[in-house]
Amino acid sequence: MTLSPSSSDPQSLQVEIGELLNHLPNMKHGELIQRALMTLVRMAEVEADRLDWKLLNSSLQDMEQAFRVFYPYRHIRKISIFGSARTKPDAPEYQMAADFARCVTQLGFMVMTGGGPGIMQAGNEGAGLEKSFGLNIQLPFEQGSNPFIEGDPKLINFKYFFTRKLFFLRESDALALFPGGFGTQDEAFECLTLMQTGKADPLPLVLVDPPGGDYWKNWEIYQKDHLLKAGWINEDDLHLYTLTDRVDEACEAIASFYRVFHSSRYVGENLILLLKCEPSEEIIDYLNQKYSRLLVKGKILRGTVLPQEIGSETEHLARLILHFNQRDLGLLYQLIRDLNRLVEPTPEVIHPEQK
Repeated sequence: MTLSPSSSDPQSLQVEIGELLNHLPNMKHGELIQRALMTLVRMAEVEADRLDWKLLNSSLQDMEQAFRVFYPYRHIRKISIFGSARTKPDAPEYQMAADFARCVTQLGFMVMTGGGPGIMQAGNEGAGLEKSFGLNIQLPFEQGSNPFIEGDPKLINFKYFFTRKLFFLRESDALALFPGGFGTQDEAFECLTLMQTGKADPLPLVLVDPPGGDYWKNWEIYQKDHLLKAGWINEDDLHLYTLTDRVDEACEAIASFYRVFHSSRYVGENLILLLKCEPSEEIIDYLNQKYSRLLVKGKILRGTVLPQEIGSETEHLARLILHFNQRDLGLLYQLIRDLNRLVEPTPEVIHPEQK
């Protein structure tokens, strides 16, 4: 069942909606579609201006377009690259971003950029067209999409910043930030805020300086001198990111994060860490001794698939179950890195780029 993109004929539209409603019981996500439709119906009863409906309509069109583009690539991990749109191709930051993108795509990942010039162009150039996405937005003072993604079906032109940012965060399995201006700083702090508060799934964040550069080094000094000393962040929060001036270290920080760790989810009060391999009892004992501060109660336990997870694409994975305090996210990142370091994956599961 496919609705026409638009219709100026109310009677025809009514027929199409009626057909959709008839198909809902047999559709895979019929219940959720019904909820969305009911929300729209309720909104129609609310006092709203024409501009409010234009905002809603354009937002939904942004999302529809992005859902269609990303769905065929949903099982491939993607790395978002951020940095200044004003970086010139002869700058060391540009070459490093291109080298980084080339490196991670050779490992099997795909790359997402804002689709514009500067560091974004470097990312698309290094990744190549086949492995690139562009999430573009038109700005009055910057150029349009760069020549390495222009015209590709994986270039998405967003109307709004907030829908664009939603898909950067939704689709990213790792983040790499190169030097930049207000926009880059905004991305850095928003990502860290979401990671620190647990509103983003655990993922690696890499801050990349050019060799001998001090952009992110000075940024980190500021965090330590003005945020950490004042008690506004804690020492563990500094483990939410990796700072480096080497491409190989940046690539390794991302690939190693998914060496054993696959993903996480909450089921009731429990945090489930999904793993590609089963950790030994000795490793679990070690984790309980080192990371007991993460727990509200009980211990870190080896788990089996829970009833709520039966039928999911990840039900075959190993799992650790913990009653996480939902506060010490920096420490949780350290636990994940320890798991990746201590558990030896079997050859058939060494695919960090697949999810």
